Amino acid sequence: MQLKTWMPVLACVTLLSASAGALDLSSPDIKPGTPVANKHVFSGFGCKGDNVSPALAWAKAPKGTKSFAVLVHDPDAPTGGAGWWHWLIYNIPATANGLAQGAGKSDGSKAPAGAAQWATDFGKPGWGGPCPPPGPAHRYVFTVYALKVEKLEPPKGATASLLGFLVNDAALAKASLTVTYGRKK
Repeated sequence: MQLKTWMPVLACVTLLSASAGALDLSSPDIKPGTPVANKHVFSGFGCKGDNVSPALAWAKAPKGTKSFAVLVHDPDAPTGGAGWWHWLIYNIPATANGLAQGAGKSDGSKAPAGAAQWATDFGKPGWGGPCPPPGPAHRYVFTVYALKVEKLEPPKGATASLLGFLVNDAALAKASLTVTYGRKK
């Protein structure tokens, strides 16, 4: 079946999900469609940000939610189509309704108890803020997932993409918010 055939079906699923009071994601630090503040930008690779993860809040988790995960991805990164993983935090307790600003510290000290962080495409766990090459702005997609499992246990050495697969496989619902960031040439 061609992708064109699936497009209307996906749109209908999204609309039905939204009208049924689906999982909701917001942030006091970042707003959909707007540029990210320097506070959240990576420090390195030519970027001079503070590399602090933004606060996130979610609501309307479906019944049966046993944990949450948050994944942040740049689909515009020049990686041959793979994009770039900026943050992968999972095993967030079902009692959580968000993440505090700075929860992405690589040592996990500001994350909720029990939460785990996986290595990003920067090569280590924790928040790695936006830092695209000079040129057009990139999109940064923040997605919270309500999971049907209490704990994910990715195999040692798993890639960020494999963790993303495990998260999606265990998802009951998800909600995204997209922001931008670009650097001048």
